[in-house]
Amino acid sequence: MIASTRFSVLDRSRTREGHDASRALRDTVELAREAEALGFHRFWVSEHHGVPGVAGSAPTVLAAAVAAATSAIRVGTGGVMLPNHRPLVVAEQFGVLASLFPGRIDMGLGRSVGFTEGVRRALGHGKEDAEDFPGRIAELLGWIDGTQQAHPRVHARPAEGLDIPAYVLAVGEGASVAAAAGLPLVIGDLRGRDKVLRAVEVYRRDFRPSARAERPEVIVAGTVAVAATEEAARRLLVPEAWAMAYSRTHGEFPPLAPAEHVEALAMTAKERALYERGLDGHVHGTEEQVAAQLERAIGETGADEVLVTTSTYDRGALVDSLRRLARIARLHDRPGRPAAEDREAAARPCAP
Repeated sequence: MIASTRFSVLDRSRTREGHDASRALRDTVELAREAEALGFHRFWVSEHHGVPGVAGSAPTVLAAAVAAATSAIRVGTGGVMLPNHRPLVVAEQFGVLASLFPGRIDMGLGRSVGFTEGVRRALGHGKEDAEDFPGRIAELLGWIDGTQQAHPRVHARPAEGLDIPAYVLAVGEGASVAAAAGLPLVIGDLRGRDKVLRAVEVYRRDFRPSARAERPEVIVAGTVAVAATEEAARRLLVPEAWAMAYSRTHGEFPPLAPAEHVEALAMTAKERALYERGLDGHVHGTEEQVAAQLERAIGETGADEVLVTTSTYDRGALVDSLRRLARIARLHDRPGRPAAEDREAAARPCAP
């Protein structure tokens, strides 16, 4: 099943100790080049506001930089948080992207609002704005399709009439939104398997074919870490696991720290429990181990695509993990694989 499943990458532009936000954004662009050379299907960026450990606050701007630095890989957002924006403006932004990079732009849409109450106030939106997520999606698609009637004689330029694929990022109830809209579903993560399976079942059961999708399409997102040994793969998970534990005990999401620094920390009992929980359940290990885990995950979910969302401090090890994953999935044996010189470039790890 792995060989018939698409594999893609989502990078959250995580900042790292000792490196500024500018470096994080440049790392994202560089990782996109590597992903393209390795044969991954698409590369997405995310939206976060006021989060100390994340540099990616303007996904359509960053997507433009990624698309300009690559030539064939699909580029998009995972996602634009629609409650934070007017649908007309989102349509215009993606219209510009799709006009500059025709046939390569994806529009991933989420329903989250600000990370904290202060951020939500600064954005001018509250949790209640997420309640009309289906209506906002319908309005956005109407601007692009030219079917919206709420604002006569107003048009989204240059988006109107362009082919811009839309995807719904969902957690739980969001699966029903994607089904009702007749759009592909992006859901995670791989370790919350029971919850994902229930949501996917609801999505497939309730899916309504649309002009954008004739059948259900499921993209499962999650962390995948591959290394020469199981322990080396587990250490790739350490920086993000600690960042999550720290955020839940201190209320602030920190930059990623090197694994050896995290392992030397004296943690409280609560921090230790959250940290250990953050390490559990992810797809990780040697190539043989990960291949078996992915076969099971794809078989259980029926996923059409796996969106890899791994974040870690060591960017060289991250590229090596993607290279090993590309080998597991035999991405270079698929139609449209990159040229040999591109594959050689991808084999060179980026600087840590």
